[in-house]
Amino acid sequence: MAVGDTRGARPSGPTVAGSSRAGTAIVVGAGISGLTAAVALRRRGWRVDVYERAPVLEPVGAGIALAPNAVKALDSLGMREWIDQAAVIQGSGGVRRPDGRWLVRTDLGAVAKAFGRPLVVVPRPELIDALRSQLPQAAIHLDTSVEEVLPGDETRLARVRTKQGEKSADLVVAADGIRSPIREALFPEHPGPVYAGFTAWRMIVEAGSHTKVEPSETWGRGAVFGIVPLPGGRLYCYATANLPEGTKFADEHAALLERFADWHSPIPDLIRRTPREALLRNDIYWLDKPLSAYHSGRVAFVGDAAHAMTPNLGQGGCQAIEDAVVLAHELEAEDGGGGLDVAMALNAYTVARRARTVSIARQSARAGRMQQLHAPLGTALRNGAISLAGHLGSGFMLRQMAAVAKWAPPEPPERP
Repeated sequence: MAVGDTRGARPSGPTVAGSSRAGTAIVVGAGISGLTAAVALRRRGWRVDVYERAPVLEPVGAGIALAPNAVKALDSLGMREWIDQAAVIQGSGGVRRPDGRWLVRTDLGAVAKAFGRPLVVVPRPELIDALRSQLPQAAIHLDTSVEEVLPGDETRLARVRTKQGEKSADLVVAADGIRSPIREALFPEHPGPVYAGFTAWRMIVEAGSHTKVEPSETWGRGAVFGIVPLPGGRLYCYATANLPEGTKFADEHAALLERFADWHSPIPDLIRRTPREALLRNDIYWLDKPLSAYHSGRVAFVGDAAHAMTPNLGQGGCQAIEDAVVLAHELEAEDGGGGLDVAMALNAYTVARRARTVSIARQSARAGRMQQLHAPLGTALRNGAISLAGHLGSGFMLRQMAAVAKWAPPEPPERP
């Protein structure tokens, strides 16, 4: 995909007409960040088209954890009833050693009491379906690859070209993922994502006789295995391991079982019962160098396109959802009756989102380095620190979560 600039060889194009109406938007990408942005904008009166290069939205993906900050963001989009039917993480849970010994246990129900909404885990395809259901079918254009974007400026609309033709819009939302071609073209000096040093497997498996398994993470040397209950007698499981970038296995299932074969029950059994086609793996990358801004011209970046992070805090999808809600809020706040000031709104969006997401991405990377420690001394010191934290009680854990989880969506702007 080529991405142009209105200062380049194609300076002509539709200009902005002063108006107090909500605008038109093109969202590139129909993942969680793109669909949430589309829903948030439509709720504020915007006319939105979503362009997705895949011919169908396949029901792929494992689970996604929605921390209280993301739950509150989805509440603001009219999804509270759907959230309340999801799997609320409650009871006790914690961190274990590979031999099964608990390093720390905590009351997960305290999360909702502390932050107003619970920690929720849902299958990713169900979240995609819930978001898509809030959009008219005609707004989602599948099998539509974006070939060129001209970002526009204060006086000129953005333009998007596909094989189906060219379209202008007040706003383009780049929700095209960690390898975002739009980001690469508009920020050519940015080095892009870097390998975090470990790979991740994800799966959803029938719980079977393990229906009373508590949510937990087990930390070993250079490896982690997590188990989270889902509705309907299912478990969302994930695993990580330190591996050279691009490692390939002839048999992914056998490689995963071999790595965790001597870990505590029910981990080996859950791996054995996972259908091969349900096992997903991907190397973990993140943007260790932040973008200088989350917008360029009339293009706003959301989710992994803006701030891809490691999964260790469970905040990648959560921050993408926050992005979408804040972006729509800033655009509404700048539509004050004298015309929609997209430039000012996108500046405000960058200010509102960049510092928070950069901080969380760095925290997540630090957590990943701690969890993936391999040296015996390092893992012993880590385990001792985790055990000490457990003796400090749930209050310690909640204080650690507070800076992220206490976030709430911005209030609608006041109108005269």
